[in-house]
Formats: sequence, structure tokens, C-alpha cells
Amino acid sequence: MKKIYFVLAFTFFNFINTNAQVVGTEVGDIAPEIELPDTKGNSIALSSLRGSLVLVDFWATWCGPCLKEQPELLKLYNTYPDKLSIYGVSLDKSKPAWVAMVAKLKQPWSQVSDIKYWSSPVVGDYMIQKLPFNLLLDKNGVILAKNIHGTALNDMVKTLLTQ
Repeated sequence: MKKIYFVLAFTFFNFINTNAQVVGTEVGDIAPEIELPDTKGNSIALSSLRGSLVLVDFWATWCGPCLKEQPELLKLYNTYPDKLSIYGVSLDKSKPAWVAMVAKLKQPWSQVSDIKYWSSPVVGDYMIQKLPFNLLLDKNGVILAKNIHGTALNDMVKTLLTQ
């Protein structure tokens, strides 16, 4: 009888363990936490945006494709201001250049950076190899899509927010 309880308990805990979500960078994983200072030095955690759809946008002022994408992100943000949050993570190495670009682009969403360029811990945490790079997270911080841009991003956000 003890063996039956042991087998049932083992099976139960094994089942729970295999179905638990993990922190990682693949679709279906919970996105690793990021907590960095914004342009004013206030620390903002990615997890503070849970409860809405979140686009985590990794970019830099020196990245031409990143800058080209920003007006489209602004349009998307303005289309769903109460349903979509954007968390911009800059991989810059100059705070004045980063702060000036955020002001120039008129980005109303959270912008953070540790001004460590490719040495930032987020590069390793998210296995970033090139910019622009982004992740779309659900309201619980689970990764829904990686590196989704342009029409594909717009269509996915529209589908998720108009269901």
C-alpha cells in the first residue's frame, strides 16, 4: 500500500514539475525580469507592466533599422494606448545620446538602459545577437512571439487585442 502512495505521489509531483512554466527566451517561456533605470534614473521593472500586452523592444541610437522602426511602434502604441505597453531597452553607450533620441522620437512608453552597450546583462539574459530585437508578451509575462516586426507585428497585436 505504501508503494502505491509513493508511486502516486511521485507521478503527481513529476506531472506538476513538467508542466510548470520556466523563465527563458523561447515562445511559451516567462520572459526574464529586467529592471533598469529610465532616462531620469528611476528604476522600472518589466514585470511592473504585467496585466497588459507588452512589446519589449531592444534598440539603440546607433542602429539605423531600430530608428526606422520607431515611428511604426509609435503608431501601434497610439492605436492601443490602454491595452498595449511598450518597454524600450536601449543598448547604448552614451546616456546623453540616448536621452536626446528618446526626446526627439517622442516615445511616450517606458525607456530603460544601463548604458553598457553589448556588456549589458540583458544581452546575455535574452541571447541578443543583433538589433532590432523584440518580444511580445502576454499579460502574465509569457512570450507570445520573438523578433516580430512590421505588418506581422501589427496583425498579431490587432488579433490579440480585438478578440
